[in-house]
Amino acid sequence: MKIEWIRCPICGSKTRNKIRGDTVLKNYPLYCPKCKQEVLVEIKDLQMTVIKEPDA
Repeated sequence: MKIEWIRCPICGSKTRNKIRGDTVLKNYPLYCPKCKQEVLVEIKDLQMTVIKEPDA
């Protein structure tokens, strides 16, 4: 089973979360301790997609 750190899509640094190859995340609020940003992501098969929030 492959395990990887989730990397921040903004700055590219490691976050505090790990995922396995069979992990599925939907609408996950990923927080980066380095750039102090929070981004909604979806992860499936170790591939991350950033969810764009609609402007209010």
